[in-house]
Amino acid sequence: MAQGEWNMGAENSKRRLIVAITGASGAAYGLRLIEHLGQTDIEQHILISDAARVVLKQELDIELPVEPQAAADFLCKHLTVPTEKLKSYALNDWFSPAASGSSGIDAMAIAPCSMGTLARIATGASDNLIERAADVMLKERGRLVLMPRETPLSSIHLEHMLKLSNLGVHIVPAMPGFYHRPSSMDELIDFMVDRMLAHLAVDVAGMKRWGAS
Repeated sequence: MAQGEWNMGAENSKRRLIVAITGASGAAYGLRLIEHLGQTDIEQHILISDAARVVLKQELDIELPVEPQAAADFLCKHLTVPTEKLKSYALNDWFSPAASGSSGIDAMAIAPCSMGTLARIATGASDNLIERAADVMLKERGRLVLMPRETPLSSIHLEHMLKLSNLGVHIVPAMPGFYHRPSSMDELIDFMVDRMLAHLAVDVAGMKRWGAS
């Protein structure tokens, strides 16, 4: 298959994917993505950077445990996700499935994706498990979906995004639309998370699509 291709007819129950949250603003996007994926039979492998923990505290008053199992337990309870569907790993756990292409994980989402993370992915400079997992997606021609969040964007940021886009990476910036007349912050978050799910080729009940009744 070409970079990022996925059979839309494939069953969610056969899939495992990685969700990473980095230190850009917009931690709520990552949590909502995990929550919505928890409605499916997909097995999620969660990677959370130290900077993301700072943002979770600043934006959402969430103090996420550092120990991976404790973090997974917290997220399952906070987001009402079945415990068997969520696995969390330390960013130096090089024996985790995310670190190797032989694990068979076919897709990865980083929401939000900081410019530092994006730059290291674009240059192949893997220094932690998030960056290594993204590098694996590239080399194995899996589906990699990034939600960058920064403003304004410098030429360096744009060059890195163009390079990754040319490699088949799905770039889905945190730019919610307003044509659906959102009445709450939750609707703005869901707008972007639905776009992420679509690019991950995942169908979740309640997803809104243009033109659908």
